[in-house]
Amino acid sequence: MLPQSIDDWKLKDFLPESELVLPEHQVDRPRFPAIDAHNHLGGIVRQGAEAVSRLLDLMDSLGLRAMVNLDAGYGSAVSLEECLRLLKEPYPERFILFHTLNWKRVEEGEGFGERMAADLREAVARGAQGVKIHKSLGLRIRDPQGRLLMPDDERLAPIFAAAGELGIPVLYHVADPRAFFRPLDGRNERLEQLARHPDWHFYGGDFPQFEVLMEAQARLVRRHPNTTFISAHLCSYVENLRWVSDLLDACPNLNVDLSARYEELGRQPYTARRFFLRHADRILFGADFEPEAWHYRVLFRFLETDDEYFPYAIGPRPQKGRWRIYGIFLPDDVLRKVYAENAARLIPGVR
Repeated sequence: MLPQSIDDWKLKDFLPESELVLPEHQVDRPRFPAIDAHNHLGGIVRQGAEAVSRLLDLMDSLGLRAMVNLDAGYGSAVSLEECLRLLKEPYPERFILFHTLNWKRVEEGEGFGERMAADLREAVARGAQGVKIHKSLGLRIRDPQGRLLMPDDERLAPIFAAAGELGIPVLYHVADPRAFFRPLDGRNERLEQLARHPDWHFYGGDFPQFEVLMEAQARLVRRHPNTTFISAHLCSYVENLRWVSDLLDACPNLNVDLSARYEELGRQPYTARRFFLRHADRILFGADFEPEAWHYRVLFRFLETDDEYFPYAIGPRPQKGRWRIYGIFLPDDVLRKVYAENAARLIPGVR
């Protein structure tokens, strides 16, 4: 029963249902076989071979020809050895492993970048096909003097130089959505999400401002023109695709993935479609969510149809923000590139 006065209503109880009558299309499989270039399979690897077999069945049903696992190394749920044994060795065409760095090396003092670069070379020799850098770089990792270590710190340059020499991509998740760096008040469009995950709020204290991280990201990519970068989540600045587009234009070694950002893209469909058409060769398909059929199918629907104003998640309460999304109905040539061709070109050993 609702309160007598609207002033007494609670936000959690406001769950409006749209009265729009619109065409709806269910897309069970992508139009072309896809490579999920951004996922975390540590939990599945921990469960063992049977869980991996179930994942393969799901991938087959969803038209996913391969999947990148970003949990393979230091600081991850599982080791590179476990991932090689359960994923890469039995299914070499289906799984791609990215090495994660050992940030405890920073505590060792001078020369930590060179030692981390040596770790990377060893991981690639054992079977890693790329390197993943977590958002904790720039937000939480500190140098031996206690200062935040920024992505463009010259002491890390040996890592990026090594990646370029090895011919492997660097997948870097820098920062987080812009709203995570805003005050947590009634004007923050991610208020409900941040209330559920207060550790994702990076406002105040000695956290750097969002713009500082974006500038550091741009400097990093420019300083290493011979290294291939894949900036996760559309450079973490999907709210400003003009900025992302300008950086792509300026840096031919930069690419982006769309993982965990279709919800943001889908509320700006005209701008998003123009962005995909302009940068079709630079965008990788990716999920960054626990592999579930419904989630992929919403993503396929967003990319392939012109459906309007549909929910991006299951359930009455949105996970990220109070909006719905629109499809961007990409043409076949763009879908082929985004779904798989770009990943196959950028990641060694992928066909």
